Amino acid sequence: MSTFDSPDISDLTGDYAIDPSHSTIGFVVRHAMVTNVKGGFRDFTGSLHLDGADPAKSTATLDVQMDSVETGSTDRDGHLKSSDFFKIDEFPVMTFRSTKAESLGGDDYRITGELSLLGVTKPLTIDLEFNGAAKDPFGNERVGFEGKAEILRSEWGLTWNAALETGGVLVSDKVRLRFDISAIKQA
Repeated sequence: MSTFDSPDISDLTGDYAIDPSHSTIGFVVRHAMVTNVKGGFRDFTGSLHLDGADPAKSTATLDVQMDSVETGSTDRDGHLKSSDFFKIDEFPVMTFRSTKAESLGGDDYRITGELSLLGVTKPLTIDLEFNGAAKDPFGNERVGFEGKAEILRSEWGLTWNAALETGGVLVSDKVRLRFDISAIKQA
């Protein structure tokens, strides 16, 4: 397959390892009711099993090291790692394990699973777009997906906040999750 082929996902059945150097696990949260703060995690591992004949049999796993959070501010990153937020000494890893996959038609898919964070496990549904597949210059067969989801952080016990003088709160409850995934087919 050349880098410009756009294969159908049915041709891509197999096991894939997420390539963290070419993938992003990110989030966006409203700050002070007026702006968005973006962040992400540098250190994560994950796998995909794609079943082209029956996309419902596809699976995904993700393990995120919480001390790898980055928002562009050392002070904010330190606060996120503290007992006010991620409690990384007690809960160093956030995990996702899929329980259901479905094709929505075209390049659109949905994967549902369980997100475990701070000792709390709750369902999470991620909408995915298949971005394509390519063989890279090093002979690796890659697939790409873009995903998004929204959570209320309070449902996982992330409740720290500060009231604003003008009304509202410093950090919104709603967090938008963003995923750009490049995964390499395994032998």
